[in-house]
Amino acid sequence: MTSTELNLRTPRFTREVVADQLNDGYWVEAPDIDGDTRPDLIGYGLSLGEIYWYKNPGWKRQLVADGFNMPIGAHVADLTGNGHPDIVVCYDLYGPGGRIDDPKLDGGKIDWLENTGKPDDDARWERHYIGRETGMHRLRIGHFTQTRKPEVMGVPCVGPRHVHGLIPIVLFSPNNKIRQPWDKRVVDDTHFRMIHGAEMVANPLPGSEHLDSVLLASEEGVTWLHYDERQGCFTTTHIGDGEGTRFEQTGFKGSGDVHAGRIGDDPHAYVAATEPFHGNTLAVYVKEQPGAPVHEATWRRVVLDVFGDPNELGEGCGHQIVCADFDNDGDDEFLVALRGPWPWQGVFYYKALDVTAGVFAKWRVSSDSTARIAIGDFNGDGRLDFATIAYKVDKYFIAEDAKLSVFHNDMDIHGTG
Repeated sequence: MTSTELNLRTPRFTREVVADQLNDGYWVEAPDIDGDTRPDLIGYGLSLGEIYWYKNPGWKRQLVADGFNMPIGAHVADLTGNGHPDIVVCYDLYGPGGRIDDPKLDGGKIDWLENTGKPDDDARWERHYIGRETGMHRLRIGHFTQTRKPEVMGVPCVGPRHVHGLIPIVLFSPNNKIRQPWDKRVVDDTHFRMIHGAEMVANPLPGSEHLDSVLLASEEGVTWLHYDERQGCFTTTHIGDGEGTRFEQTGFKGSGDVHAGRIGDDPHAYVAATEPFHGNTLAVYVKEQPGAPVHEATWRRVVLDVFGDPNELGEGCGHQIVCADFDNDGDDEFLVALRGPWPWQGVFYYKALDVTAGVFAKWRVSSDSTARIAIGDFNGDGRLDFATIAYKVDKYFIAEDAKLSVFHNDMDIHGTG
C-alpha cells in the first residue's frame, strides 16, 4: 500500500541553524519571551552555567542569567501574571563525580527567573529561590492540585542515599509572596526509582480533567502520576514495565523518557517511550481496548526500534519523546531525540498507521545530535516546527559540531505531499 493510499503526508523539514559551535548543550524551550506572538528559544548546557534566549526572527542571543552550577531541567510559565513567561530551572545536581550516581546532598536547587516584559534591555533577569531536593533533575510548572496559583512539580533523578533508592517527588507552592521561597511537600516517596523523564499532560481521571498531571519514565517503567480531586490525594496508573532484558549487563531497566499521543477523539491513545535510562530501545504502549480511559485501559507494549548497542557505561542514545500533530490531520505524530554517536543521532518522526496494532511509519528528519526538542510555529505559517539542541555534556556524551537549530515544517498540510 502506498503513502498516497494511506493518506500519509511525507514529513519535510528545512533546518535553520540558530547557533553553531556550541561549547555545551542540553536544554531547549520555545516560549514567546517578548510577547510578539512568535516563539523564541531558550537554550543552554550544563558546564557554562549560562542561560540565553534567542529572539525570533533573526535569533539575536541575549544572556538571561549566569553563575549557575550545572543547570539541568527547566520549564516556562507566567508566574507573576504579567503576561510574560518566566523561567524555572533546577541546578547544582552533581557532586564531585559529575554524574547522577554522585548527587550533591545539599544541591538540587530550584530558582525562577523573572521576565519583567522588557527582555530586550540586556539586563540579567532577577533570580528568586523556590527550594531544593537532592537529585533534582526535572520539573514541571502547572496546576496539579488546584487552579488558583502555580505549582512546581519537582522530580529528582536519583535518591539521596543510593542511585537506585526510592525518590521523593515533591510539590512546591508559593505562599502569599511568590518571590520568597515556596512551601514544599512530598507527594510520593514509595513508588519511584531512577526517574529520567517527566512530561506534563492533562489529568486523565474523571472529575480531575481541569488539572495537570505528569507521565513519569523511571526504573519501574511508565507511570501516570495524577491528583484525584474526589479523593483529595495523588494516585498512580501504571502503563508498562519498560525494558528489563539487559539489566545485568547495563545496570538500567524500565523507561527513560515518555509522552502521550492523541488519535482522533482519544487524547491518550498511545504512550511512546525511550527505554531504559539513556536507553537504545523505542517502544509504544497501546490500548487493548481503543478509546478506553487511561485508568481502565489494558496497555500492550510494542518495540518499534533498537538503536545500536549500549556503550561501556551501559547507556544508549535515546533522550526525549515529543508528541504533536505536525501534519494537521488531528492525530499526533511523535519525534524521538537521539544524542549519538552516528548513525544513532538526530530526530526520527513516527506516524501511527494502525495504533491498536502498534504499527507506525518512520522517517529521519534530522541528523544532528539531539538532547532535547521544543515545538512551536516559528514562522507563523500554521504548521508546527521543532527546534533541537545538541547533547554536549562532559562524562556522558560530547557531540561534535554541536548546534541549536530550528526545523521548519514544509509539509503540504492541505494535500498528501
